[in-house]
Amino acid sequence: MKRSEINSIISTATTCFNENGWTLPPAPKWDVTDFGLNDFFKSGLVLVNLAEEQEYCEKLMYAVKNQVTPSHTHKKKKEDIICRSGVLMVQLWADDPSKTIIQTQINTKINGEYTAIVSGDKVTLNAGERVTIEPGIWHQFYPASESCIIGEVSTANDDHNDNFFSDQNIGRFSDIVEDEVAAVKLISDK
Repeated sequence: MKRSEINSIISTATTCFNENGWTLPPAPKWDVTDFGLNDFFKSGLVLVNLAEEQEYCEKLMYAVKNQVTPSHTHKKKKEDIICRSGVLMVQLWADDPSKTIIQTQINTKINGEYTAIVSGDKVTLNAGERVTIEPGIWHQFYPASESCIIGEVSTANDDHNDNFFSDQNIGRFSDIVEDEVAAVKLISDK
């Protein structure tokens, strides 16, 4: 990704957060990724780490219509994905979706209530709704609305060692071409 593209995306995300009443903390930790696929608006996500503690993490995320966060799982992290504004589609699998899909039932908490869904099903989350994703459950998500603010509350976060993607070509962080000065320092910046 070009730094100029990242700067523009951060500006757009900030505007969306402000318009929806989300005031960011001082000096937030930003992350903008295209997952190494070089098409941010097809597969990409903006993340802001609001809290990073030994026991838990909170993030605020921004995505636009049909922009996919690709299928992945975590071995350790348990998380709630919360639609804060817009409409969010979350697809869940019992196993890696690149393998043969078996119509396994998954007992998943949606809005705090256990619900039986079939592996591969999509859950629609409207603003305020949430899904709890246990370690080992594969998931991907994308906005069905024009844009979406997404929250995440989770156990301790380790973006370097606890993200396992179905597509082996995916990388968690993007390579950056420095074509202008960074508006903010990203988590991946050295």
